[in-house]
Amino acid sequence: MYTHDDRIVATLDAGGTNLVFGAMRGCEFIADPVTIPSCGDNLDRCMESIVNGFTTIFNLCEEKPTAISFAFPGPASYKEGIVGGYLPNFPAFRDGVALGPFLEEKFGVPVFINNDGDLFAFGEATAGIMPEINSKVAALGGSRVYRNLLGYTFGTGFGIGEVIDGRLNLGNNSCVETFCIPSSVDNSIMAEDYVAIRAIVREYARLEPAAPQGLTPKDICDIADGKREGNSEAARESFRIFGAAAGDAMATAVTLTDSLLVIGGGLTGAARHFMPSLLQALRSTVKTINGEQVKRVQMEVFDLDDDEQLGRFALGDARLLKVYGSERTVTYDPMKRTGIAISKLGASKAISIGAYTYALSQLDAAQAE
Repeated sequence: MYTHDDRIVATLDAGGTNLVFGAMRGCEFIADPVTIPSCGDNLDRCMESIVNGFTTIFNLCEEKPTAISFAFPGPASYKEGIVGGYLPNFPAFRDGVALGPFLEEKFGVPVFINNDGDLFAFGEATAGIMPEINSKVAALGGSRVYRNLLGYTFGTGFGIGEVIDGRLNLGNNSCVETFCIPSSVDNSIMAEDYVAIRAIVREYARLEPAAPQGLTPKDICDIADGKREGNSEAARESFRIFGAAAGDAMATAVTLTDSLLVIGGGLTGAARHFMPSLLQALRSTVKTINGEQVKRVQMEVFDLDDDEQLGRFALGDARLLKVYGSERTVTYDPMKRTGIAISKLGASKAISIGAYTYALSQLDAAQAE
């Protein structure tokens, strides 16, 4: 979708530290990114940075962009272009800022703002993992085509986006979230407090009180790998707790949406340490009141980055079924299944592609009306 479109869209990945501006055509960047400090605690400075960033991008483009489309972290009234609410990295916006209308007046083009998790999922659904998996399934002889995808970002927070039947689900309030559901570690604490950078750092410090200050998840991953001095058992346990908490929250979401799953974000570099417990949680069971075991996720869960599991996922359990009273046969595949994969695009590019394709799809839908 839109991989050969000639229209240009100016994009922005708004992070707590930096604002990264770009321009895309045909789902590819056509200009070097422009990075400016966010200054999210000062509204005037942040707005100035946003204007300067987009001005620079517009000047770099050979023709005026068709639209501005970008990601902003946290829930807000995105349809109206208003950013506000619980925004830890952008406290200056908490009371509400009509950012979309402001930029439309400033640059004279339509402006689309969405949650970064939503755009990550949409980018992966339109030009990332979902078309890749569908292509691989077909090449392996499978017949199913997958249209639902949950995208999760592992980083400063625990972001989510949801694509249903190929369409981005924004909900009634632009508030599709799982960061705030109860954690499996402690159901009085929200899931994100165990599925974020701070969780790995905190848990390692708890398990290894002699740990030096200032360790990053990369440092702790190196300790787990034996590449850096430290408590390797505690490091591995920190990632195990992270994976189990993530898998539990994801199990709830995938049960309600019957979707494929994709993970992105900086922490995916340590996937070897958290994926086993994450998959274990997705494949876990719960009990009925009579003591019977019921699968937590009603589908078989496959690791789609494993070639052997991908092959079984692609083919399922298809067999020919004779139509009653007839010689005719139909194909029957009783295996309910889903799968999880690590983003190949990377979160930043997937978010930008999501912003690009979302803007063009909205422009095309408006023109068709």
